[in-house]
Amino acid sequence: MDAPNPKRPCLAPLVTYSIENPFSLPIAPDFNQSNIDMTISSFLSLSDLPLFSSPLSIGCSFDRVLDKVIPSAAGTSRDEFDQDRFLDRTLQLASLLYKSTKRCIRKRATLRNSSSWPLLPELTTKVFSMLDTKSLMQASACCTMFNKCAMDRVCYSHIDLTTAVEDVDNGVVCVMIHRAGKELRSLKLGSISSSAGFTTSSLTRSCLTPLTFNHGFAGGHLRSLHLYHLRMMDCESLSPVLSACLNLTDLKIVGLIQGSRYNPLEQLGLLTRNCRLLEHLFIEIYGAAGLITDSSLLEFVDNCPNLISLSLLCFMLKGAILQKLIKGFRQLKYINLSKSPEISGCFFRGLELCCKDSPLETLILRNCYTLEEREVLLFLNSLLAGDFKSIRLIDVSNVNGLVCHGGNRTFEPRFPIEELKKQRSDVTLVAIFESQSSLSSSSSGEVYSDGTSSWSSDHSREEEEHDIDLDSI
Repeated sequence: MDAPNPKRPCLAPLVTYSIENPFSLPIAPDFNQSNIDMTISSFLSLSDLPLFSSPLSIGCSFDRVLDKVIPSAAGTSRDEFDQDRFLDRTLQLASLLYKSTKRCIRKRATLRNSSSWPLLPELTTKVFSMLDTKSLMQASACCTMFNKCAMDRVCYSHIDLTTAVEDVDNGVVCVMIHRAGKELRSLKLGSISSSAGFTTSSLTRSCLTPLTFNHGFAGGHLRSLHLYHLRMMDCESLSPVLSACLNLTDLKIVGLIQGSRYNPLEQLGLLTRNCRLLEHLFIEIYGAAGLITDSSLLEFVDNCPNLISLSLLCFMLKGAILQKLIKGFRQLKYINLSKSPEISGCFFRGLELCCKDSPLETLILRNCYTLEEREVLLFLNSLLAGDFKSIRLIDVSNVNGLVCHGGNRTFEPRFPIEELKKQRSDVTLVAIFESQSSLSSSSSGEVYSDGTSSWSSDHSREEEEHDIDLDSI
């Protein structure tokens, strides 16, 4: 293909031109932006003419001009190249006019929406800040006015991306954190459902890196962080991020990978080293747990002097460690030790002495495989004797039943329900068991200290156990 013609020397600053040869038109030196605007304005003023029907229509004029410019007889290759370039340029100009017209229509629609929308922009932004993140994105796509209001930082104070797992990757998280800036207060990532967590989520453990940008600017304003089933989320990848979250008060990690380098409480010590304002901590660990030492326990307790709620799921915790743990957190009101393979219940025996004045109100021991009926019974008797006056809820439900005499398992423990109803009516005991013989019918019994019992055809899902409401604590 031949190269385009070089510019021909301009002998005079002529503005007029010949339609028969538009390819070699001289451009006047004084043809500035205002001249272009006047030309386009003159062209658009022709809109009063008939568009298509009469010979004077603009459409017919376009056809005549193009027929003159592009002759039907084929010329040289250079002429064909110039003609093709002219046609491409014509299409580009038509496209520019179309896009400009669409933008003008959107601007007019935005003005109409602004005048007809009953709320002020400030109130609209306030309403948008109450939406969940997915609904906010849907609202921002409605119109330009909504999009402008939805770009306000306060709308991203509470980012929840757990409802759109398949559409979220590290880049989306980075954009959301950047939009929130100094207004960021809470962040929820991952899939709450454990069955779909790793298969549908595109998030990796580096998705939280934006919290550390600009010396932890966004992370320093964060108050609540919830992570669900993120890939390869371990202590070493989380520690640098949490070191930037100095004002964090609520931390929840479901699916923390247990490494071989640290034992579980050493991991908690590293994670909470710079989060001394923590009040609510929820950790569910994956993998085998190592040996827990007193030194790692002390560091963890010292890091969280304000802890009110503590959930440690699947941790291998011995009785002596549990007693020190509960005793160390003097403000602890809620503790969940579900699915621990080591808890037998012997730690109950020393609690009335070391935790006599403890404010503990809720004790959850769901699905602790080695939990013994005898130990739970001794604890309930201590309640009847007047110990643990602050206790309000105890949950010892177990799909495998409780360990009884001879290492057998019982699904019908002998608990003093009637006595608890009379003497400690303020205490609720939850004991849901499912025997092997009833697996086919999937029936479960639920017994409370107030003497009521209920039977349901379906067990509570484990995910519901994870999300116990802590607002009332």
